[in-house]
Amino acid sequence: MDSPDIHVLRYFSSFVSVSRGKVINITEPELTFCPLAKHLYKDFNGMRGQDKEAVKKAIKKAIESKIEEYGFFTDKRKFSPDGIAIPYGASEMISFALRKKVIDAAVIVCEGAGTVVVNSPEAAQGIGARMNSLLLTTPVKGIVKKLKAAGCRVISENALIDQVRGAGEAIKAGHRVIAVTVCGHAADDLKALRSLEKENGIRIILLAVCTTGITKDKINMIRDYADLAWSCASLDMRRMIGPSAILQLSRQIPVFVLTKKGIDFVSAFAREGAVIKNLDIRKQYLFSHKPNGRCVHLGNFKAFISESKLPVKVREMPRFTQASVNMADKTDENAIGV
Repeated sequence: MDSPDIHVLRYFSSFVSVSRGKVINITEPELTFCPLAKHLYKDFNGMRGQDKEAVKKAIKKAIESKIEEYGFFTDKRKFSPDGIAIPYGASEMISFALRKKVIDAAVIVCEGAGTVVVNSPEAAQGIGARMNSLLLTTPVKGIVKKLKAAGCRVISENALIDQVRGAGEAIKAGHRVIAVTVCGHAADDLKALRSLEKENGIRIILLAVCTTGITKDKINMIRDYADLAWSCASLDMRRMIGPSAILQLSRQIPVFVLTKKGIDFVSAFAREGAVIKNLDIRKQYLFSHKPNGRCVHLGNFKAFISESKLPVKVREMPRFTQASVNMADKTDENAIGV
């Protein structure tokens, strides 16, 4: 009997299941609008979520385009990076940090392989570009073979996603400054990773990613332990993380930088790294494409730094159905002592 082939990810608030290179199930979407989806995929243009079947069709086409063009979830997977896919993407920042030797290695997740340790900027971007929130995956031999050929360390034959174990493997391999991505639903791992950092006398930069739909107790863990946090479509992330952030990267889908360690990491993404490293951590700053403040070059684009009270909001923010908002409030109202 063939081994199971199943991969589960979250996209546009829906859980999407893929098997044998085909989308086999999409749950009911809870989002009605996402500016990033609108920017990346034309099928989301003009869509406001009233027609859930149309939203599910757009989700299916978005995932299928990744499978067709890049071989996601299959032996045909391509890992050749073709530039910056997302302006403030985690894989983009990791790639720059590796290239500039701000970090020695990164612990990230790849479909068909689970947790992997990488020390190549090309591998980091090849794996992470266009990757969505991967929650479950099973081994794909072709993917594992290509990753190993690229010098990546695959930590489990069963394609387990275990970032704490991955960080441990990176430490065993001799790496001393390590970036680790942690999916929002697994935010409890952040505390364990901080303990691992202290026990081994190393530096771990913690990147909390894929936070759409997570509960407020998970957000509290992110606020307490992460260095950078992607807000994705979570309005609670903006409300709870933003006020304690030092930097906000972007207005529509903010990335919050919470620590000096996080600032140093982001500085590798900039041509003018010293400008960012020397920012006053007692203040708050917005990085925006709007020409207001000091210009810096991040990745392959320009941004402007200005002092600002955080979080800074915009009109075009992700929106959930009212039913989803009501359910989240009932579930989480005790999480922060309301």
